[in-house]
Amino acid sequence: MPVDPADAVEEMLPPARLVPLALQHVLVMYAGAVAVPLIIGRALGLPPEEVAFLISADLFACGLATLIQSAGLPGVGIRLPVMMGVTFAAVGPMLSMAATPGIGLLGIYGSVIAAGIFGLLVAPFVSRLLPLFPPVVTGTIILVIGISLMRVGINWAGGGQPTLTKMVDGVPAAVPNPNYAQGSGLGIAFMVLLTILALIRWGRGFLANVAVLAGIVAGSVLAAFLGLMHLDKVAAAPWFAPVLPFHFGWPQFHLVPIATMCVVMIVVMIESTGMFLALGEITGRPVSQKDLARGLRADGLGTLLGGIFNTFPYTSFSQNVGLVGVTGVRSRFVTVAGGVIMLALGLLPKMAALVEAVPQVVLGGAGLVMFGMVAATGARILTGVDFRGQPKNQFVVAIAVGFGMIPLVAPTFFRNLPHALHPLLESGILLASIAAVVLNAFFNGVGSTEQAGRDASAAAAAAEHV
Repeated sequence: MPVDPADAVEEMLPPARLVPLALQHVLVMYAGAVAVPLIIGRALGLPPEEVAFLISADLFACGLATLIQSAGLPGVGIRLPVMMGVTFAAVGPMLSMAATPGIGLLGIYGSVIAAGIFGLLVAPFVSRLLPLFPPVVTGTIILVIGISLMRVGINWAGGGQPTLTKMVDGVPAAVPNPNYAQGSGLGIAFMVLLTILALIRWGRGFLANVAVLAGIVAGSVLAAFLGLMHLDKVAAAPWFAPVLPFHFGWPQFHLVPIATMCVVMIVVMIESTGMFLALGEITGRPVSQKDLARGLRADGLGTLLGGIFNTFPYTSFSQNVGLVGVTGVRSRFVTVAGGVIMLALGLLPKMAALVEAVPQVVLGGAGLVMFGMVAATGARILTGVDFRGQPKNQFVVAIAVGFGMIPLVAPTFFRNLPHALHPLLESGILLASIAAVVLNAFFNGVGSTEQAGRDASAAAAAAEHV
């Protein structure tokens, strides 16, 4: 007898099914969930124990945001099977903030908190912005996000940064990193990449879904065998520790970083809108304007809590949306249980210390896949764009991607402009976003909200990025 879609979403599964299905959702998103705190923590040069704390805080806030989104609060939460994680869209701007004197980690947290409040306030109006973000714009933005992140994955595979900053006669100078691109490290990264590709090619079901995580585990085992992975800090880490707000100090609020993160928040919420519409189709529960507003408020509240609990902006993870379609299990209580598991993992410092101990070369092999899939998703969305009937779309993509590449290929391009603008100008993602929106409006005008909703749903259905 067929199950009513509404009943399927509200179905409470028995624990014997609920827990394994929830754990599967956690494993599918785990590698992507811990990547951002690793990137930001290492970019800031934090000590290993503080990077491990960032990972714990991230997992804890992932659980909170997932519970808010899936279980719901009054007026907040889409109440569909959604897993929440840190968005990669914010990585580029945050790396720029991390490198800007006077901003750093506390400035990042201030901008995240402000962006969360902004998201809560604008959630009911975001659907009206959909016409500004057709597939030619969202596909271009996601493509540039992936390309920008590839630099991180490549340097991970090389074992860190190619140069180190050292004091020479009292003056900071860049010197070659002697550990960069060592043969053993490159070999491990390549082995991780081959393992992931083999599992994607020949793995079935759950094993194929966790190919990236399995590749990281295999690479870690090899690195430990070669003496490149050290577990002394894992042994010293406690089994349990709470994640306290403002661990690194009170956040600092700077205008340009806040404006930058608010732009990121709009992009994230537009992407979430597409995800929610696609998930509504998968689960058979139509998503109304009120549902969208509740879901986007959860993005804003999750981001606000992220800044309070020492982590970053949150969004729905598309691979988990895809997993709902693959498994056919539409109960939101599966992701509610997944949120509880993430909360528990965030309270286990040994788990975070183990992740932090994974050598960069291991993460490099996985990063090439994870970040490359982001770029590939942007390309997939662009395949649905009408370039033949509307040839001016080519100029939207071409020029926006060109703007997005400026910080990558010419880091000092904007050095003579006001220093306060650098966090904005040094983010290729934001430059590409602004260029794509403006160029699309210039060439194509602004379409209807109804058509924009259909386009967003179709684009989300094509998305498989982490």
